[in-house]
Amino acid sequence: MTIVAFLILFPFFAAVVLSQMKKPGKARDIFLYCCSALIIAAVIALTADTLTAGISRSYLIETRIWDRIILAGEFALMVLVFYYGFKFRKYYVVLLSAAQTVPIGWMELSGRSVEGEVHITVDNLTVIMCLVVGVVGSLICIYAVGYLKDYHRHHTEYRDRSPFFLSMLFVFLGAMFGLVFSASLTWMYFFWEITSICSFLLIGYNQSKIAVRNSFRALWMNLLGGLGFALAILYSSLVLHAADIQDLVFLGTAAGSRAVLTPVALLAFAALTKSAQMPFCGWLLGAMVAPTPTSALLHSATMVKAGVYLLIRLSPLLRANVAGVMVTTIGGFTFFAASLLAISQSDGKKVLAYSTVSNLGLITACAGVGMYEAVWAAILLLMFHAVSKSLMFLSVGAVENSTGSRNIEDMHGLIVRLPKLAFVMTVGIFGMFLAPFGMLIAKWAALKAFVDSRSVLLILFLIFGSAATLFYWGKWLGKLVPVIRQSERLPDTVHKDEWTAMWILTALVVLICVLFPLISTRLVQPELIQMFHIRLSAIIGTEDVRVMIMMLCMIIVLPAVMWVLTSINRKKVVPSYMAGVNEGDDRHFSDSLGQPRQMYLANWYMEDRLGENKILKPSLGISTAGLVILMIVAIGGAL
Repeated sequence: MTIVAFLILFPFFAAVVLSQMKKPGKARDIFLYCCSALIIAAVIALTADTLTAGISRSYLIETRIWDRIILAGEFALMVLVFYYGFKFRKYYVVLLSAAQTVPIGWMELSGRSVEGEVHITVDNLTVIMCLVVGVVGSLICIYAVGYLKDYHRHHTEYRDRSPFFLSMLFVFLGAMFGLVFSASLTWMYFFWEITSICSFLLIGYNQSKIAVRNSFRALWMNLLGGLGFALAILYSSLVLHAADIQDLVFLGTAAGSRAVLTPVALLAFAALTKSAQMPFCGWLLGAMVAPTPTSALLHSATMVKAGVYLLIRLSPLLRANVAGVMVTTIGGFTFFAASLLAISQSDGKKVLAYSTVSNLGLITACAGVGMYEAVWAAILLLMFHAVSKSLMFLSVGAVENSTGSRNIEDMHGLIVRLPKLAFVMTVGIFGMFLAPFGMLIAKWAALKAFVDSRSVLLILFLIFGSAATLFYWGKWLGKLVPVIRQSERLPDTVHKDEWTAMWILTALVVLICVLFPLISTRLVQPELIQMFHIRLSAIIGTEDVRVMIMMLCMIIVLPAVMWVLTSINRKKVVPSYMAGVNEGDDRHFSDSLGQPRQMYLANWYMEDRLGENKILKPSLGISTAGLVILMIVAIGGAL
């Protein structure tokens, strides 16, 4: 319990201290490093302790005082929303905040709330989420130290508010720890709302008009999801007399109560908004205006993972019912549509944003199937996506600071100009779509689960969405490795703080690939046994492991062979053929009429076919109609 309390409370303490350290310098940097190291150490200690114990543990049976503190915190968050809502005349966020907080407060103060058996739970899924939040999130905080120095050097028009920014990062971490440890729905809802407020503040960090507009879009969408969460708590307490997710799972599985579908559908709705599923993907795409650490934290380690974490917890209740169909349909469609949209983007951060929405859609669909194979895939997708995507965001931010551009076309020949950054970016891309890295293996398991569930629509979404994924990652990778003979190497201006985070994440991408079978057997499968109360056979067989090891060896051996061959033929220069006479610089040539021409190579983005103006609005309309219909059917059928 000591480690749990430390992980929840210590980030808030660190945030308070950082907010008071106004002047940048070694003292603030060292304090942030120490705080991040302590969080990572605590997460590793919790993991070792949980694996050694081998059982789930619960804490805080009687917490009247803490319940009142949580309630006071909810009203404080409402007051904060009121302040910004009235300040910027965004009255709709005021109404959304009041509509959820006031009923919850009435229920708590009138004595109509139900006291749950436990408020804190630690199991394998909690440990997995803590590893994601604690390790990846802390590395992002370390990266932010160096990034902010370059950010304000390049953007002098924005006021330097780095103490506020760094403190919000740690508040974010504390809120996520509180969310994943909470068994009580009311406690989870409180930390859920903190993450919504923090994302609003971080997205609007530079206080430009577009940043403020996008921050309020994130706020109202997440408050709408929070309203669904609050309604689920009210229904669970007043009608079902259930105070936590375990109670809902028991009522829905052991007791077989159909009334459980109402709060489950409402909680699933909240999770869809938090995970930026269509039609709520706009807030995540708008978050691109924020500094890179915000994008990495929102898209990989914390914010978006809260939604899929909740869906995974609810997964046993989603099988073969309308609520599950709602989740799988929205998730599968989001995976497919966002993958197509990513093809048309040349902005690196926007590709990553659509890719994140797409991958979250696949995780959502896996959770909605309600089968253990699909949940196994969802958990592994969550882990690999968090590490690989955070590495991609950080490396794109570093490239932007070094070259002044994050456009994929401007990354041509990056392997020569910035070889170290090109290397870590390549590893990140490998982790997202190439075998034997876990994203592809988990997709295979998802496909098997979709086939077993006999969902033809999900199978089609996965197949065509994966094909689009291969296309846009292949285009990006193809820009990094081509070599122009006279490309000039750029100076390495990346700070040590940034390199520390990126090198560790690079190692983690490879490490979790090597430890993939061990992670499955020691962490994931025991959680599935407890969640579904079944005896599992090995999801990854011996032959599969052998093939994975062979493929991993090839990934290591092939670059080594290429390096040796390149070293042998280093003095041999082979000019490019450009349908004419090469002028000697591999960039200009004379055509058949003797006219000078310049070579130009670019990817095909198919904006006229797959651009936002062609696909985004229809996709949002289709998903909105589908979500409304399925929500009405799910709640109406339960009532």
